[in-house]
Amino acid sequence: MTGRGARRPEGAHGPANGGAPERPILAFPGGRIDDAAAVRFDGDGLVPVVVQDAADGRVLMVAFADRQAIAATLATGEVHFHSRSRGRLWRKGETSGNVLRLRDLALDCDGDALLATVEPAGPVCHRGTRSCFDPDRDAPETAPPAVQGFAWLETLWATIADRAANRPDGSYTAHLLAAGVDGPARKVAEEATELLMAAKDDAAAEAAGRAVGDPARSPLRGALEGEAADLLYHALVVLAERGVPPAAVIDRLRARHAG
Repeated sequence: MTGRGARRPEGAHGPANGGAPERPILAFPGGRIDDAAAVRFDGDGLVPVVVQDAADGRVLMVAFADRQAIAATLATGEVHFHSRSRGRLWRKGETSGNVLRLRDLALDCDGDALLATVEPAGPVCHRGTRSCFDPDRDAPETAPPAVQGFAWLETLWATIADRAANRPDGSYTAHLLAAGVDGPARKVAEEATELLMAAKDDAAAEAAGRAVGDPARSPLRGALEGEAADLLYHALVVLAERGVPPAAVIDRLRARHAG
C-alpha cells in the first residue's frame, strides 16, 4: 500500500511520516480532559502514579505527582513527578537521560490514582534495571528482554472489530468487509507481493553497500516496514471477516512453539 496512493489502515496512530507525536492526554472513565481537574489528591496534594511500558504493559515504577507535575507532564510529553525527598518538581531522567515519553495518562475509577503509559528511553530504576520491580541488575535473570510492542496490536484489533460490528460510513475497514472475504483477501495477496518486492529491494541495496538500517536515511527500509504493516493489518481484517479472533492464531503459535 505504501507509496501507491492507498488509504492508511485504520487504527494507526501518530504522524504518518514521522514528526512530533500526538500530544498526550489525561483520560478517565467519564471522558477526557487535559488538566488535573478530576484528580482527587491526598492531604499532601499528591496522587500515586503507576508507570507502565506502552510496549508490553510491564509496570516500571510507582511515584507521586502533584498538580504542577501533571501540568508539566502534559505540557512537555515527558513524565514529571513530585519528589517527596527533595520537595520539588522532578522530571524523570533529568540526570540519567532515561526519560519517560508519555503516551497516555489514565485516571482510575475513584479518581485517586494515575496510570502513566510510557515509552522509556532507558532503564527506569536507579539500579540500572528496566523496572524498579526487577531484581538487582547483577542477577543473571534480569537482562531486559527485547520488547517489540506487540501489545499495541490489541488497540488495532479493537478498532477493526468495532468497524466490523458497526460498519460506519467512510471506514476503509468497513469498505473491505462489505466485499466479503474477497475484499480483504485480495489485499493480503497484493500486500504480500509488495512486501516481497520491498524486501528484495532492501536486500539489493544492502548488498550494494547502501545504508538501509535507518528508515530516516533509507526510503527502502521505510518501504519494507510500511508493506509489513499493511500486510499485518489486512490479515487481521481477513480474520475479522471470518469471525476468527487473533487469540486463536496466538494459541496455534504457542502450541507449535511448545512442540
